[in-house]
Amino acid sequence: MMHLIRQQSVKAVRGFTLLELLVVMVIIGLLAAYVGPKYFSQVGKSEIKMAQAQIDGLEKALHQYRLDVGSYPATEQGLAALVTRPSNEARWQGPYLAKMPPPDPWGRPYIYKYPGERSEFDLLSLGKDGQPGGEGEAADIKNW
Repeated sequence: MMHLIRQQSVKAVRGFTLLELLVVMVIIGLLAAYVGPKYFSQVGKSEIKMAQAQIDGLEKALHQYRLDVGSYPATEQGLAALVTRPSNEARWQGPYLAKMPPPDPWGRPYIYKYPGERSEFDLLSLGKDGQPGGEGEAADIKNW
């Protein structure tokens, strides 16, 4: 009788069976398959919102530059004119940004053109794909 009790307690300590582990792994896999795409789609949306917010901030700095200098920086001067005084601008009251403009959320510099083709100046990011046009996460983020 004593021998039988020891065998049962040893069996209880052994751990999970292979079937139990497989069931748990399948459940975890199903949860990951359900939650994963929802999580990663939110990451894409947050990158787009970040680019829109950065373009909005750069626009405000460019408008302040125009109020002081009288015109927007030339395309050749680019957004760097918001941080360092262009050599030919005596009325520059900057810096208009605390540091150089960051790259877009995908690591590429924002495109700035003055005069713009669509508005006074064009400021845009080419989106996730880095190509003009596109839809969804690959769409361009623009100031017009």
